[in-house]
Amino acid sequence: MKNLQPIYKKIVVKVGSNVITGKNGELDLEILQSLTAQIAQLQKKGIQIILVSSGAVSAGRSVIKPCGTLTPVASRQILASTGQIKLISTYNELFLRHNLITAQILVTKGDFRDRQHYLNMQTCFTALLQQSIVPVVNENDAVSVTELMFTDNDELSGLIASMMDVEGYIILSHVDGLFDLKTGNGAIIPEIDPSTKHFHQYIHPGKSEFGRGGMLTKCHIAQKLSKLGITVHIANGRTPDILLSVLDGKKTGTKFLPQKPTHGPKRWIANSEGLEKGAVTINKGAEAALVSDEQANSLLPIGIESVEGIFFKGDIIKILSKEGQAIGYGMAQYSSEKTLSIIGQKGHKPLIHYDYLYITS
Repeated sequence: MKNLQPIYKKIVVKVGSNVITGKNGELDLEILQSLTAQIAQLQKKGIQIILVSSGAVSAGRSVIKPCGTLTPVASRQILASTGQIKLISTYNELFLRHNLITAQILVTKGDFRDRQHYLNMQTCFTALLQQSIVPVVNENDAVSVTELMFTDNDELSGLIASMMDVEGYIILSHVDGLFDLKTGNGAIIPEIDPSTKHFHQYIHPGKSEFGRGGMLTKCHIAQKLSKLGITVHIANGRTPDILLSVLDGKKTGTKFLPQKPTHGPKRWIANSEGLEKGAVTINKGAEAALVSDEQANSLLPIGIESVEGIFFKGDIIKILSKEGQAIGYGMAQYSSEKTLSIIGQKGHKPLIHYDYLYITS
């Protein structure tokens, strides 16, 4: 890193619990010292870094053993809330050795549903980075249950990467990357094109399945971000100086190549699967217009056949085909009540303008 210009200026680094936790279930201080030292070195190069770290539940196991009468959810809440203190305290102590201040941010899936709340989070992260403070983010496991839970921290960190318009998103796991199983030699796949599909054919159950979401989740998130213009890396967090190697542009792990960058509200909308407030079913003509590659089209009331749920102006809604397949997501320009009153009619403004529309199919 001494003589090379880093390839990114702003990144999100996601660290899995299996990277920073030893076999005994406790935090691995040697790995944490290495990671924080690398982040400190990168910051000195002017790189802004948001760290998304799992490990609260694992850290909690070294603090307390919940009694057997508790439900699994309650036990997880206790482990997460006690372990989060140990996790952030460890990061705080290690970053202080490099004269860096740490900020703790705990979020739930619901925090990304409201546009204003989303923008408030964005403002907070931006301010922290401007002050050279290292944001350490984790899911608020103490209150995140059922529908409020992310698939895992890969989903959370992907949302943050999109929100903060980063250039690079680095997933540090306990494997070296994505393995090519079709050749039979199990070699690491160095690069993945955004058009790649059927990731299960590359995933070796013995090497790549891990965490709450698994490697398949990581691949789908990586592909989605690469389509938004973010370069994604999956690499082994236990490899010495792995972050420095990635930022130096060295070939390590698996790299998901980016498409042309997408910015602004479309990034929020593109990552809104599961966060929508309602849905509309559209006819074949509207579907053909929306998925057309020739020009961008808005969703007009004349193309809508039915409305599901209750939504208001500014809410994210899902667009469904007549067969019930998700076509895309968009920001409603008016409420479900008004939509119901003008379904199938001409002469009205779009329910979803193309500037606030993201097509998935």
